[in-house]
Amino acid sequence: MKFLFDLFPILLFFGAYSYTNDIFLATGVTIAATFAQVAYSWIRHRHVDKMLWISLVLITVMGGLTIVFHNKQFIMWKPTVLYWLFTLVLVGAWHLKQNNLIEKLMGAQMNLPRPIWTRLMYAWALFFLAMGALNIFVFHSFDEAIWVKFKVFGTLVLTLIFVVAQSVYLSKHIQPEEKD
Repeated sequence: MKFLFDLFPILLFFGAYSYTNDIFLATGVTIAATFAQVAYSWIRHRHVDKMLWISLVLITVMGGLTIVFHNKQFIMWKPTVLYWLFTLVLVGAWHLKQNNLIEKLMGAQMNLPRPIWTRLMYAWALFFLAMGALNIFVFHSFDEAIWVKFKVFGTLVLTLIFVVAQSVYLSKHIQPEEKD
């Protein structure tokens, strides 16, 4: 259910764009949907995840610039900015504080040796770096409609492939739980 909740603005963006072929209208719909997500999360749980706040700020800034300046480049850059921000946060937390955010996020679900957690963190950082670069390639090389489809479906498929590949790799390294 959380997965669908997280996809809500993206799916509305795609729906609005598919119906109107208007990236500016679709961007406005996405901004409104993200505000609705934050409001719902706050009303329902009295808590809003950091990632949702980051998403709200990015979509409001990049989407707002898209609408105000009537320039689709801002919204097209948004995924790259987000991916590269993830890369900077992951690598920065590791190099500045030896804080592996992937281990913090997933450590309760599996027991892995420290070097594997480090490889996993770098794998995610490289994945996000590559996804940001791929987004730039797509929006510079193809038309707007192809970029919209890539944004919605291509990134989802690539992420799922990465997660499956990562799961296969991790399955070889998961250690049994230590008993008290």
